Amino acid sequence: MVEYKPKRTGGSGRGSGAPGQSRDLAVRVKSARGRKNSSTRWLQRQLNDPYVAAAKREGYRGRAAFKLLEINDKLKFLTKGKRVVDLGCAPGGWLQVAVQRCGEGNVIGIDLLPTETVAGAEVIVGDVRESADMDRVRDLLGGQKADIVLSDMAASSTGHKATDHLRIVALIEISLDFAHEVLVEGGWFVVKILQGGAQGELQRSLGQCFDKVRVIKPPASRSDSSEAYVAASGYRPAERESSA
Repeated sequence: MVEYKPKRTGGSGRGSGAPGQSRDLAVRVKSARGRKNSSTRWLQRQLNDPYVAAAKREGYRGRAAFKLLEINDKLKFLTKGKRVVDLGCAPGGWLQVAVQRCGEGNVIGIDLLPTETVAGAEVIVGDVRESADMDRVRDLLGGQKADIVLSDMAASSTGHKATDHLRIVALIEISLDFAHEVLVEGGWFVVKILQGGAQGELQRSLGQCFDKVRVIKPPASRSDSSEAYVAASGYRPAERESSA
């Protein structure tokens, strides 16, 4: 059972700051027979999440779109004409943001899962580890390099923080291998991480082939989550090749 109670929230403009409305409804979910308490908590959090509401209101595929918007508000790397490849692009929220900021025809997404069409973006159902799918991305780039490689990929949670951290680090390494193949000199690499013990080594590794490495936790990332984003800029392919 769902109960609604009025609550006051602040206003917002599209793409900046925490979303909200001048008057909203707080939602309390009563446990139903057969529903686990964890499911009830998740549902209540979703129903009360201003980012979930804003995503529906503004036509984004999910609340994750605001994470990219907030990172870009800070770093200003998504600009008109930039070529973007989004790894693990489903359900497509980051593709939507990239098209809005960089323009139609400049954005490519790839995911193992089918992704509903995003106007202005090319989407591949494929595996970033497969050379044939890498060639498909290269073909769509038309012989040019990408200015930005994005990845919001994450493995399914095991509930064990150390294991989840190591699994996402492995995904970052896969994403970085991909970036080495397609990224232009001076380009950007923006990727999700779950903070943990291997993070320092990862940042040192990125520092060998990027001029600057930052770790950002956008406001749209839940405060009780270890999720953050690594934003590496100023790609140096020659130095990567010399250290390989």
